[in-house]
Amino acid sequence: MIEIRLHGRGGQGSVTAATILAKAAGYDNKYAQGFPAFGTERRGAPVKAFCRISEEPITIRSQVYEPDFVVVLDSSLLGLTEVMEGLKGDSLALINSKNPVKLNPGKSVNYDATSLALEVLGKPIVNTAMLGAFAGITGLVSLESLLRAVEDVFPGKMGEANKELVKKAYEEVKK
Repeated sequence: MIEIRLHGRGGQGSVTAATILAKAAGYDNKYAQGFPAFGTERRGAPVKAFCRISEEPITIRSQVYEPDFVVVLDSSLLGLTEVMEGLKGDSLALINSKNPVKLNPGKSVNYDATSLALEVLGKPIVNTAMLGAFAGITGLVSLESLLRAVEDVFPGKMGEANKELVKKAYEEVKK
């Protein structure tokens, strides 16, 4: 089982990203869960969401404490200890940042999702760009399934723009 923890701020789409990622895994015929950590979240406050992906049924129902992957939608959260809690030596953190960030333990990859989101959406909403980068880097879900899941969550014009974000981010990290 692969466990993913997403960190962002209220309004950035962390919870939606976990839902989309779980849907995409389902379309790839895998078992998946996508869920938030509930608390006193509000716009701008730190938010956590989780996703599990497995070839076997998932029976665990707790938060993710020792993630294989961490996705950080806002690099200003890196100062919070909970963002890096439970990282293992082989964990990978995907961080939305223009500037390189080194983490210990684990490895990190920086991706500038904000610039891409501003270019495509005109807003710094980075969740789908980060999902495209995540899929391209990890291969945990297929691009086709991720696009299908995005379309389910964002129908119409908004869906087309978010699918463009996913595709561009996926292609950029594959170069």
